[in-house]
Amino acid sequence: MYNFCCGLHGSPLLDAGQVTLHGALSTHPSLVSLDLGDCMLGDEEVCLICGMFPPDGAKSGLKELTLSANPAVSTQGWAPLAITVAHTSQLRVLNLDYNLLGDHIAGMLAVSVASSRILEVLDLEGTGLTNQSAQVFLDMVENYPTSLRVLVLAENDISHELQQQISDLLSEGEEEEGRDGEARGCSVPPREKPAWVPHSSKG
Repeated sequence: MYNFCCGLHGSPLLDAGQVTLHGALSTHPSLVSLDLGDCMLGDEEVCLICGMFPPDGAKSGLKELTLSANPAVSTQGWAPLAITVAHTSQLRVLNLDYNLLGDHIAGMLAVSVASSRILEVLDLEGTGLTNQSAQVFLDMVENYPTSLRVLVLAENDISHELQQQISDLLSEGEEEEGRDGEARGCSVPPREKPAWVPHSSKG
């Protein structure tokens, strides 16, 4: 059975359109990647997406989710997503860049990453974060075992020093994971951030 990827980036999905999409994709047995960036999503749509993730130990589910540039989503949408990330055993890549998250939601996501033990890539570029968020992520990486290998914090009000500290710690963890993988005769291919420029940054 082949893996199925769905990319609808930049296609407005409102109300009935999103409900229809959810009904179709949630039953697809091979959906591994979903890109709904810049689709004018709101809280209700994000909550529907949360329902697409099976609980731990259930059928396979999404491994990569992109919700970039959906500024209408509020805490009422991001909070359920953070809870979902903490409890799913599938999601490895989460792209939330260019959303209005702020430090409060970032703190929730940090807890989710520590709880999931499987998320490898979290893109929070341009999401209104400050050093407060960076310090939370730094403490998490220093003190809790996670699978996180890439944390994108560019275009936020975060000092270069804090970003570098986090990057160094993640690099150290990746090197250790690589050595463990070689010892077991396996390796994990590196992941790259999707090449995308949001509408808001175009000149």
